[in-house]
Amino acid sequence: MTICLVTGASRGIGFGLVERLVERGDRVLACARDPASPDLAALAARHAGNLTLHRLDVGNPDSVAQLAASLEGQPLDVVVNNAGIHGPDRQGALDMDFDGFAQTLAINTLAPLRVAQALLPNLRGGERPRLVTVSSIMGQLSQGGAGDVAYRTSKAAVNKVMQGLAAELRPLGITVVVVHPGWVKTDMGGRGAALTVEQSTRGLIAVIDNLTIEKTGSFFNYDGKPLAW
Repeated sequence: MTICLVTGASRGIGFGLVERLVERGDRVLACARDPASPDLAALAARHAGNLTLHRLDVGNPDSVAQLAASLEGQPLDVVVNNAGIHGPDRQGALDMDFDGFAQTLAINTLAPLRVAQALLPNLRGGERPRLVTVSSIMGQLSQGGAGDVAYRTSKAAVNKVMQGLAAELRPLGITVVVVHPGWVKTDMGGRGAALTVEQSTRGLIAVIDNLTIEKTGSFFNYDGKPLAW
């Protein structure tokens, strides 16, 4: 049985990952700012033996430290850094909400590294340990376009952070990758998006299942296709 921890688990892609993982029999630690949200609570009631709920605000260092302390000695096979935000309403290069930009970087770029460092002892105790960060093709440097500068920058930056982490954790046998979930029908993606949460998460779980240390430091689409940085 695989033991997985997912951040940002109360809705959207995070909730979809938790739901699919626990329904196939994995043990899942679902982390969210509000772990008592109705959807998570109902899912936990149906899977009391395999699903535990944990309070986590990834933007709060104390919250991350408290989670790590509560999980001391708990091996983790998979950690999914899913929690993230789109950023401020004003994030054009010529009209930027700089406080919002800083918050976007704190949540989307710094927090995944903080979570990874905090849970490293747990991953070291896991079986075939894998660290997966949900990024976006909007962070590809090969992709241009105006607007969403804070979001795009935060994803480009977390890609580079995870490249570096992959290199440092490779000697420990811990696989580190980033993934693009596709354009998904969530609060962030909107109703006009191309994929359902089920389609995206089914693909993401297949990617996670097939990860090996030889794939560390890579960027994958939800369907398993390698992506350019």
